Amino acid sequence: MAGHEIESYSFGKMKVDGREYTQDLILYPESIETPWYRREGHNLTIDDIPRIIEEKPEVLVVGTGASEMLHIPEATTQKLLELGIEIVAAPTDRAFKYYNRLKSKKHTIGAFHLTC
Repeated sequence: MAGHEIESYSFGKMKVDGREYTQDLILYPESIETPWYRREGHNLTIDDIPRIIEEKPEVLVVGTGASEMLHIPEATTQKLLELGIEIVAAPTDRAFKYYNRLKSKKHTIGAFHLTC
């Protein structure tokens, strides 16, 4: 369980493994998906994360943006819990730190909204 190392985050930018990203992204243990789009923009539905569900992480860390504009409906949270996936959601400047701490302890995937 290694995962990627998030070196820094500032509004609209995240540096991962020495490379800078300017679009929302999902960090899987073996790859990075970017840009990461959601059907309803600032609403995270279960349909937006099929690969995450397929990978069955122990923890999904969600960076909800600098101003926490990414909303996670209760139905999404409930479905993840039913599947045995713990969800940790926080503003992206805190969420990336949770991801960095958890990735070596548990099978962790991170999904990060980089702007608002």
